[in-house]
Formats: sequence, C-alpha cells, structure tokens
Amino acid sequence: MLTREIMLQLFPKSAGTVDLYLPFVQAATRRRQINTPRRLAAFLAQVGHESAGFSTLVENLNYSADGLATTWGARFAQKNADGSYVMSSQGNRSRRVPNADALVLQRRPEAIANRVYSDRLGNGSQDSGDGWRYRGRGLIQITGKTNYRLCSLGLFGDMRLLTNPQLLQEWQWAVESAGWYWDSRNVNALADGDDFDRVTRAINGGLNGQAQRLALYHQALGLLRA
Repeated sequence: MLTREIMLQLFPKSAGTVDLYLPFVQAATRRRQINTPRRLAAFLAQVGHESAGFSTLVENLNYSADGLATTWGARFAQKNADGSYVMSSQGNRSRRVPNADALVLQRRPEAIANRVYSDRLGNGSQDSGDGWRYRGRGLIQITGKTNYRLCSLGLFGDMRLLTNPQLLQEWQWAVESAGWYWDSRNVNALADGDDFDRVTRAINGGLNGQAQRLALYHQALGLLRA
C-alpha cells in the first residue's frame, strides 16, 4: 500500500504538501490499475522525476544560454561546418557553446516556450502563444495543445483545459492527468516487463534523466515490497 511514510522517503521535498496530494495519488493509482509493486514503483519514478520530487506542477523554462544549448542543441548550440557541435571545456567537463539565439532568449521563459514548442504538438506559430499557454503541467508534464485537448476529453469529456490549462496545476488534476497519460499509453503493460527504458520512452519520448528515474524505481520497489 502506498503510504505517507513511503512518499516522504522517496520525495522528502514534498513534506509540506504530501497530505494534500497523497489521497489523489492513492485514488488515481487504484482507478488506473497501477496496483502492483512494479507498476507503482515505475509510476512513482516517472512522475517523481517529472515533477522534481512532487515539488513542481508546471514546467520551468527559465534556461540559461548554456542550458538551452544543452537541452535543445539543434536550435541553440553552435555547430561547425561539418555539422558537429562546437564544444568548450569547463574544468573537467565539456559543453556545447550557445549560439546567438540562445544568448537572446536566455532567462526569458515565455519566449523560450513559444519558440521551442511552436508549430508542433498541435500548437500554432510562435506568435500564437500556444507554446507558453500549453507548456508542461501536472505531475507528468502534459505538454502541447493536442495533449491538453486529449487529456481534457479523457478527464472531463469537454475542452475545458484548452481555456483553463492552469487546472493541471491543482493537485487533483495534476495527479489525474498523470494517471490518464499513463493509462492512455498502456504503460502498465510496459511496467510489468523487465525493460524500464521502454517505460521512460513512453513517458518522456527519450531517456532524459534515466539514471535518476531508475534509482527512484529501485528505491520505490524496495519500499513497496518490504
């Protein structure tokens, strides 16, 4: 059973809000059949990573120029004539060198969102503001107009999230949207297997932060099986 003690061992930063969100997590996981140690551990690992340990429900896009170059290299990092990234050394680390766009957009979250999410995920052009309007929200970071529309239909049977996307910053809907996303992609079946990479790809589209996700998964699995 998912308890307050387990949540605080996994996500100590959420101590101030655990009593608010825990009943919603318990209800959503029951409803979505996230009801075995493997399934629940996988779910907690994924949403825990996406929400920075149940501490944030909206995407932080306040990137530095270096952060933009690292996260969206194709858009914001300098390249050589052969198409490879220009790199610089910083101590024992090397990093991509930001391009002019990164220097202009750094620390401007709304402008960054409108640039990187424009003309994709069902969003309109950069000038439409859809990138910022439908930036990542909820425990699992629902992102893009198409996903907001599908989530709204799944949770409410109407389009209310398109006009009030901030609903996903409320604990109930932050949790319910994560349950909907998980269920809509049949992630329970992936969690039942032995390939955690497939679980992460279903949630993230890639393997960003996989080391942390995997560590959380093993920690949660140990606690749930104790």
